[in-house]
Amino acid sequence: MILDAIKKRRSIRKYDPNGVVTDEQVKELLEAAMLAPSACNTRPWEFIVVRDRAILDKIADFHNFAKMLKTASLAIIVVALPDTQKGLPGEGMWQHDCGATTQNILLQAAELNLGTCWCGLHPVENYMTEIRKIFGLPKNKIPFCAIAVGVPAENFGSRGKYEESKVTWVR
Repeated sequence: MILDAIKKRRSIRKYDPNGVVTDEQVKELLEAAMLAPSACNTRPWEFIVVRDRAILDKIADFHNFAKMLKTASLAIIVVALPDTQKGLPGEGMWQHDCGATTQNILLQAAELNLGTCWCGLHPVENYMTEIRKIFGLPKNKIPFCAIAVGVPAENFGSRGKYEESKVTWVR
């Protein structure tokens, strides 16, 4: 049940340094990502899978909230392609679409008993600048987020946070 995966998903900040995330698991995460909805089916995203320890450490060094990359097995960088949505109202919905694709990765990882942590890059200029430098990304490709992926070294149970006070019923 999808609600089980949603409840199981947590932001994991400690990973088993000996944990293994297989290429097949990564492909499942990316397949889930590419099944996300997007405005006019433009699919305004690309992905960079980073296993290189030196690069993971480098990202952790400049990103204040991505220190967990020091123990994660890998990172998936979601790169936004706003040009795919030129001509759409409001210059497109690429931020929403990249958020949806990111959430799909997080939920599929929970289903595979992998841990993840969504680390925002956009709209923080220095984070985006550093990622562009590392991967040689041109200005028309926007580093949206980095997702730490690994075998969790910490264990959390399911959580429930339904709050009736945040719901307005119009009947």
